[in-house]
Amino acid sequence: MSVIKILSPGHVDLSVWKGIYLDGNSVALEDAAKENCDKSAQIVARAAKGDEAVYGVNTGFGKLARVRISTQNTQILQSNLILSHCCGVGEPMPIAVTRLMMALKINSLGRGASGVRWGLIVLLQDMLARGVTPIVPGQGSVGASGDLAPLAHMAAVMIGSGEAVYKGERMSAKAALQSAGLAPIILGAKEGLGLINGTQFSTAYALAGLFEAQNLAHSALVTGAMSTDAAMGSSAPFRSFIHELRGHKGQKTAGRVLRELFKNSPLRASHKDDDERVQDPYCLRCQPQVMGACLDILDTVAQTLCIEANAVTDNPLVDVESGDILSGGNFHAEPVAFAADHLALAFAEIGAIAQRRVALLVDPALSYGLPAFLSPNPGVNSGFMIAEVTTAALMSENKTRAVPCSVDSTPTSANQEDHVSMAAHGARRLMVMAENLTNIIAIEWMCAAQGIELRAPVETSVLLKAGIAALRTEVAALGDDRYMADDIAKAAALLRSGALVEAVGADIFGA
Repeated sequence: MSVIKILSPGHVDLSVWKGIYLDGNSVALEDAAKENCDKSAQIVARAAKGDEAVYGVNTGFGKLARVRISTQNTQILQSNLILSHCCGVGEPMPIAVTRLMMALKINSLGRGASGVRWGLIVLLQDMLARGVTPIVPGQGSVGASGDLAPLAHMAAVMIGSGEAVYKGERMSAKAALQSAGLAPIILGAKEGLGLINGTQFSTAYALAGLFEAQNLAHSALVTGAMSTDAAMGSSAPFRSFIHELRGHKGQKTAGRVLRELFKNSPLRASHKDDDERVQDPYCLRCQPQVMGACLDILDTVAQTLCIEANAVTDNPLVDVESGDILSGGNFHAEPVAFAADHLALAFAEIGAIAQRRVALLVDPALSYGLPAFLSPNPGVNSGFMIAEVTTAALMSENKTRAVPCSVDSTPTSANQEDHVSMAAHGARRLMVMAENLTNIIAIEWMCAAQGIELRAPVETSVLLKAGIAALRTEVAALGDDRYMADDIAKAAALLRSGALVEAVGADIFGA
């Protein structure tokens, strides 16, 4: 059940953002945040009436910063800013990611350095709590000067323009607000700029990618253990002695988790003295090294995104102590771009090593006695032959998507914004990569479970049996060939829900 989390701006941990993304939770700022927000809004209001040019308050934007705006045109300036920046294209953001973006913007504005009125923040909170979700096209930001276009589509709903989803229906912004008992707001000085300047679109997608990656990395450790047992792989590469000598935290964690998953497996004991194979292929033997490196990436990315989620990233910023309004560059999303690129590498590598395990299991020359393509009756049946091909296609697609986005840049806005991060599409691509990886791991789950069951009457460990049982709630073992796409979809849905991690016990993965 969704709940409203009270935020202390700048001090929100990742579990809160995860709850918004996965559980649909809402947020509200603590009352103590109001004082600084009111002070910064008053500073902006005075500047709007003053003679000194202050960027974005009584001037135009970007290359138009030298154009002075009269006091009577301040409201028109902010409204026009929102409408003119609603230039997004492409498929709308998923609702869960849009809600995450809204919550991130609330947290940022709540720091009291953006110069917006408390009532504007309250409207955004109420939209989140009552389920008014703006329709935000996913393409149009280059990840600098803020995620301007997507955040403008969010802000447009607040002033009664654009479209939103309310109770599952897509409708005009005015209709959605009215249905939820809310009213559009008239923007004051700098408020439009405060809403659309910032990295919240990129950060929301990057956080969503992180949360998907964490679940999939843990799931892949389980399916990797299953595959190793199904292939009767050696236990020696997982001994703690090896990983302590290397020293990397992630590698030691991965090795420990794999040992826990294998613990007391009759299958492992059945061939512990078998020296027919001196060494296993890397996809089995090097799991702690590869998966450990990926776990370390996820930890580093989590630290970066936790900082970014608590940051103030619009421009200019209001120093309530000095009364100064300062132009800077916090809107530049380079940290998010780097984080997204690292996540993309992890997605690609987790999928690459998992795909090789699938290939090993279906190949009778490598699978140590399992039937060809894991079919009980190969020949008339093709078994998992083409499921393995699907994993190869998905793996290859993720490799191409893993090419860094952050190294690209292009000048925009008449060369005023001449270096950009490309964080927006760098982070947005993670959702496609997550879906691809989910299907790779789902197919490995099916193959590894089939392989273990073909070793009967010898069984696997208690934990891995629990993982197989979770799969069998939706997907039966493969006998004769059948329409397999539905099976893959069901296994993938189970993975997304966290069912595999839950089946073996989330505690074994540690913090």
